[in-house]
Amino acid sequence: MARQTTALIYDNLRLVDADKLRRLVRTGAYEGYTGGLARGKLQANVVIVPRRFASDFHQFCVRNPKPCPLVAVSRAGSPLLPALGDIDIRTDAPQYNIYCFGEVIRRKTDIIDLWRDDFAAFALGSWLTVETALAEKGVKLRRIGYGKASPKFRTRIQTSHVGPFGGEMVVSMRPTRRCDVDKVRALTARFPHAHGSPVHVGDPSIIGIRDVMAPDWGDAVEIMAGEVPVFWASSLTAQDALARAELAISITVSPGHMLITDVDARADAGAFKVY
Repeated sequence: MARQTTALIYDNLRLVDADKLRRLVRTGAYEGYTGGLARGKLQANVVIVPRRFASDFHQFCVRNPKPCPLVAVSRAGSPLLPALGDIDIRTDAPQYNIYCFGEVIRRKTDIIDLWRDDFAAFALGSWLTVETALAEKGVKLRRIGYGKASPKFRTRIQTSHVGPFGGEMVVSMRPTRRCDVDKVRALTARFPHAHGSPVHVGDPSIIGIRDVMAPDWGDAVEIMAGEVPVFWASSLTAQDALARAELAISITVSPGHMLITDVDARADAGAFKVY
């Protein structure tokens, strides 16, 4: 029943603007998935690390822009992200993962009690931003279903290592009609802040994925007749790098529970000002 109620709330929020949606999240009135909400606005993943690791993580993002498209950085100790709107990073995502030495030890709907003066927050553009843009151009990706996350896989594509952060690129997969592949490539290339164009199309084994029905994260999705698997770089790469770094504490938003911003989803990457 709770799951059905949450799904109903989600459907009712499809036309709610970004500011009102954030206020609902901030007050705990909505704790669900954000894909398909706040149409036309940038959605962002969030990574929070202690200040002593902030410079290395910043450089990790700069050197790996495809999986980690950096759109904003907070000032040290500040939970605000003014580049993205009236945002308090402690409360404005529906759900957070708390890591301790590389393991998720709990999930919370706010991190007010965990916030520290030495934290730095990074916002990374999310692929969820472009779903509406594709639909408006006639590319209808198959819905996975409420409460399910797109399948994500660790590949053999190596990231550029910086300090304690490194590892393989993580990709998300979405089955795409073969006739739409060229259009999808061209459209997503216009959103470099949301991972841009695909990193691979077709045979998963070429990038080190053995079984497309056995994702490392998310839910398996069958490739239907007339479809091909299309893979995009995923900001889960940053979360995987955090786990490998085994910091005493780090925080991210939970997959699928993104930060809704006031930034136009169609803004060019150069329009972002990183603080």
